[in-house]
Amino acid sequence: MEERPHGLSPHLERLTLGVTRILETSPGVAEVTFVEKEPAERHAIISWEQKNSCVLPEDLKNFYLMTDGFQMTWSVKTDDTPMPLGSMVINSISKLCRLGGSSMYALPNAPCLADLEDDSDEEGDEDKPEKPHFDSRSLIFELDPCNGNGKVCLVYKHAKPVVSPDTEIWFLDRALYWHFLTKTFTAYYRLLITHLGLPQWQYAFTSYGVSPQAKQWFNMYKPITINTALLSEEADSFVNKLDPNKVFKSKNKTPVMKKKPPSQPAGAQKSHTGMTSSKTSSLVGNSSKKRDPQI
Repeated sequence: MEERPHGLSPHLERLTLGVTRILETSPGVAEVTFVEKEPAERHAIISWEQKNSCVLPEDLKNFYLMTDGFQMTWSVKTDDTPMPLGSMVINSISKLCRLGGSSMYALPNAPCLADLEDDSDEEGDEDKPEKPHFDSRSLIFELDPCNGNGKVCLVYKHAKPVVSPDTEIWFLDRALYWHFLTKTFTAYYRLLITHLGLPQWQYAFTSYGVSPQAKQWFNMYKPITINTALLSEEADSFVNKLDPNKVFKSKNKTPVMKKKPPSQPAGAQKSHTGMTSSKTSSLVGNSSKKRDPQI
């Protein structure tokens, strides 16, 4: 495993869809790091399939045969200090772990995700896809931990009586609600890259959207396939319009020379003061004369 901050090989350039060049030329971006990984061994993929009694989708299997996982991060520079911002992660085959599976070390009556299942969840909009189940009806595997903001999962929705080879990619938010992302891994991979790994980008596909703080970053570094509804006029009332060229421009400004008026001789200043005082006294006298006829 090797970190490559710059100069990706043509093979890796195609794998990242050229997004590294876009990020490196974006204002304020300080570091773009891609962790190069070796391809997964074919026997490791077969072993995973046998252990979990299911077959990986062909596009994901081909991905692992090219690289055993994916990790790209980038930072922005604020006050001369890099701050991590974007993160794109796909777990390796060894970390593609099942979610919600019962552990052999769990207590007999210990709560688990399957306890959240509710038959009333099935009664909903028929146009929406059927949601995954935490119990034995579905098999769920974690693709991306999303930095603690949720989980992107590979889902086999129909595991009974046998596991169906059809898979989908779903997002599980922190409140344990499911949100559909894509039907294939390839489509999800494109979403991951084109959204630049911005914080909470998966929430753009939920009914409540991304947080106001994340919208600030979306405004500054618009994803390649930005959803215009994401930054609606209603949100503009509390989202600042920031120009990254102004925010991250160099602080080493050329000092501006302020011109001072030419200094006057002391005599000239005194004469100017005398003229001013005489004018003031004459104005006071004139005003008093105008008031006399009224007395």
